[in-house]
Amino acid sequence: MKNYQRFILTLTIGFAALLAEFLFKNPAIAYMIVAITGGLIPIQMLIDMIATLRSGKYGVDILAITAIVATLAVGQYWASLVVLIMLTGGDSLEDYASRQASKELQELLSHSPQLAHVIRGAEIIDCKAETVQLGELVLVKPGELVPVDGVIKEGRTTLDESSLTGESLPVEKGIGDEVMSGSLNGDQAFRFKVTKVAADSQYQLLVKLVKESAQKPANFVRLADRYAVPFTIIAYVIGGLAWFFSKDPVRFAEVLVVASPCPLILAAPIALVAGMSRSSRNGIVVKNGTTIEKLATAKSFSFDKTGTITEGALYIDQLSYTSGYTEKTFLQLVASAEQESGHVIARSIVREAKEKGVALLPVKDLEEVTGQGVVCFIEGNEVKVGKSTFVGKKDVHRLTNEVAVFVAVNGVMIGHVTMKDQVRQEAKETMQMLKAGGVESIHLLTGDKQEVADSIANQVGIDVVHADCLPQDKIAYIQEIPAPLRPTVMVGDGVNDAPALSVADIGIAMGAHGSTAASESADIVILKDDLAKVAQARDIAKRTMVVAKQSVLIGIIICCVLMVIASFGIIPTLLGAALQEVIDTVAILSALRARNDTK
Repeated sequence: MKNYQRFILTLTIGFAALLAEFLFKNPAIAYMIVAITGGLIPIQMLIDMIATLRSGKYGVDILAITAIVATLAVGQYWASLVVLIMLTGGDSLEDYASRQASKELQELLSHSPQLAHVIRGAEIIDCKAETVQLGELVLVKPGELVPVDGVIKEGRTTLDESSLTGESLPVEKGIGDEVMSGSLNGDQAFRFKVTKVAADSQYQLLVKLVKESAQKPANFVRLADRYAVPFTIIAYVIGGLAWFFSKDPVRFAEVLVVASPCPLILAAPIALVAGMSRSSRNGIVVKNGTTIEKLATAKSFSFDKTGTITEGALYIDQLSYTSGYTEKTFLQLVASAEQESGHVIARSIVREAKEKGVALLPVKDLEEVTGQGVVCFIEGNEVKVGKSTFVGKKDVHRLTNEVAVFVAVNGVMIGHVTMKDQVRQEAKETMQMLKAGGVESIHLLTGDKQEVADSIANQVGIDVVHADCLPQDKIAYIQEIPAPLRPTVMVGDGVNDAPALSVADIGIAMGAHGSTAASESADIVILKDDLAKVAQARDIAKRTMVVAKQSVLIGIIICCVLMVIASFGIIPTLLGAALQEVIDTVAILSALRARNDTK
């Protein structure tokens, strides 16, 4: 039986008991009605508690069950009824609070893209999103969800990506721009080429993360459950002493009625779910509550360089070209050839061309050779863009610490583009925020040369630098971090970062343009391309744990004070039953503060 069904049943039985007592003047029938209900519901609760114990958790409903039995035994059946109503009502309130706290997370599941308009030949065929294949052309109509990830080939539009990135403002998209599944289209239709099937697309990745977050409880919650063991013993001791000294068994019942363990089992998990909800609203997907607990106390952070500390987008440093070309015509040729590629270098060249107002030329017969470059025909000429060996030259000098892209037309080298990665504008401020928040040590782990890594570290304020790292080296460094600097966090974005993310106490993936492997290996995924979100995630985690602990302590303190007062016979059982659920409500409302964006 569900919690709300128990609540409704208890209310119905209570109404019947009231009629028997006050309308038909038959207290014996009223007592019998309450006694039967007070017997059946606790039995079911006891069965549920035993199942909870078998799953490895402590069932704390024993106090409530004892209170119901004790009040019935001493003839305080109206107090039993109130305890039953408040107990079942409290469980219903818990369910409601949890639903409210995780509302933003569950909205991802309810808005999953289902339909795709696939263009096959001259026909537009409606099919399920999961049947769309790589390379197919898909039409997205105004007001529809993007079904899978891809790159726009025709049209311009604005997309609402708030459910994916936390960014509330619509984002303008045009030819060559990437689109993510789950984005809501504006008022213009567009066509895009599929780059990832539904199972690998951004939205399905988020759905997977949300499901994981609901399945993994936090250690703090289990610890709070264990707090109930001494709390239960204290309640029995106070109640037993009150009975012993007063010689009145009613005192025992009065103490147990106000001994509510619910703050222990409600406050912490609700606060953690609320914190995860708040993170989701800010473009940060946290997989489970354990991660929030660890992140709140993390002592050290390790960062990858490319795509994490740096933008990973690359910017043109220099254009070198032969006579017959101008800067604009050379850039136009290169960007046109790269416009359909999803490689980071290609995206960077196309982006800069658009920013400079350079119109892209139509291409034909484009072919992308993995790890080498692209070849296509532009205005009847064969154009190759990529590595020097790919375009037809060997032993070309590579500029140190720069990326070089070479260009050939009809087999003749006409120039090259040199590019550099830039440090993120928010990187230095992020490091300062982490240190101000109690992080004791920050590391840079990179495959770059030592002098390059040192230069980047000095710019942003990183303490320790490990250069020339292979993936296995990053793992070794993280594993060697001493206990005083743990929990430790690893932040990265690429496939090569995935192993390090998985071995760190907390792995954070920059998922906006990062690899799926990194996102799946991480405990937290940053959906917006903003490194400052790492510091924000840390702040949210700290705030969430403060609220969780405060809520638990508030409930425990109030319960202990009321138990002592009740032991002197000052609180009647009926009033105590009502006060018990007031405590629960206070703890739940306190825990829900973790959803708020203000401290």
